[in-house]
Amino acid sequence: MAATIQTAGRLARAAGRRRSIRDVAELAGVSVGTVSNVLNKPSLVAPETRAKVEAAITTLGFVRNGSARQLRAGTSRTIGAIVLDISNPFFTDVARGIEDRLAEDDFILILASSDERVDKERRYLRLLEEQGVQGVLVSPAEEDLGWLDQPRARGTAIVLLDRPGPAETMCSVAVDDVRGGELAAAHLVALGHRRIGFVNGPTKIRQCADRRKGVRKALRAARLPVARSLVEVTVNSLNADGGEEALERLLQLADPVTAIVCVNDLAALGVMRGLRRGGVKVPDEMAVVGYDDVEFAAVLTTPLTSIRQPRYQLGRAAAELLLAEAHSRGHQHEQILFQPELIVRESSGPHQLVPMG
Repeated sequence: MAATIQTAGRLARAAGRRRSIRDVAELAGVSVGTVSNVLNKPSLVAPETRAKVEAAITTLGFVRNGSARQLRAGTSRTIGAIVLDISNPFFTDVARGIEDRLAEDDFILILASSDERVDKERRYLRLLEEQGVQGVLVSPAEEDLGWLDQPRARGTAIVLLDRPGPAETMCSVAVDDVRGGELAAAHLVALGHRRIGFVNGPTKIRQCADRRKGVRKALRAARLPVARSLVEVTVNSLNADGGEEALERLLQLADPVTAIVCVNDLAALGVMRGLRRGGVKVPDEMAVVGYDDVEFAAVLTTPLTSIRQPRYQLGRAAAELLLAEAHSRGHQHEQILFQPELIVRESSGPHQLVPMG
C-alpha cells in the first residue's frame, strides 16, 4: 500500500508531462501489455485487474495518444474539408452537417477556407494529406478538377462538395444551381420586372456559372431579350462589400433596373444595405432576391426572398459518401443532386409602373 502511494506521489509530481501508458502500468502494478488490453480488448482482462487499471487511468487523468495509435495502425480518425469561404453562413451550416455525421463514426473534421483562391486550396490539400486524413471534401475554386487526380492516385478519398462531379469518376454532392438561378429570375419576371440586375461572382466558380445559366434560361423562357433585360455585374468578393460595390454600378445605369438577383445572401445583404443608405425602398422601388436562404435572411428589417439550399443535408450527405469511399472496396461513385426551393418574403414585390406624364 505504501509503495502504491509513493508511486502515485512521484507520478503526480511530474507536473506538465502527459501521462503515458507506462505510468498507468506502474501505478496499477501491471504490465504495459495489460494496460493496452484494457484500452483495446477489455474482455481479455480479469475484472479485478481491469478495475485496478481503470482506477489508475482516473487518478492520472490519462488520455490515450490517438496519433501514435493511428500511426501504428496506418489509419486516421480525421477528415478534411476545404470550402470557399467559412465566413459565409452557408458553409458554416454545411460544416455542421459534415461534423455531425462524422461524429457518429468517431471522426474529427479539419476545416479550411480557400478564400476562393486556387493556390490556398492546393496548399491545404497537401497539408491535409501530410496529416494522414482519411479523405477530403473539396468545394473547388475553379472549373478544372485535374489537380485532384494525383492525391486520389495516392489513395486519398476525395468527394466534391457543393459541386457536381464528372459522371461515374468522382463522388459529389451539390444543389441544382441552374434550377436555382432560374427560380430566382422567373419569380421576378412573374412580378412584372423586365430589367433585372444580376450580382454574380467569377464564373470560374461553378456555382456562379450555373446560377448565371439559370437566370438567363428564365429570361429566354419568358421570351425576353437577354441582352436588353439582364445587366450582370461581376464582383471578386462574394460578400456584403461585394454586393454593395455591385449596387453602386447598377444605380449608375442610364436605363435602371427594377430588380436584382444576387448570387448569394451575403451579396444580397450588401445590396440591401446600400439601397437603405441611398434611400431606395425595398421592394417598392427595387426588388431583391438572394441565394442560399441562410438564417439571417428571414430576420432582416425587410426579410429577404431567397433560394433555399438544404445546407445541413448537403454536408451530411457529403460526409456519408466520403466515409463510404474511404472504407469500402469496390465503392461505386455517386452524384447526389439536391433541388433548390424559392422562399418568397417581403424583399421582392411587383414592378411599380411609373405613370406617364
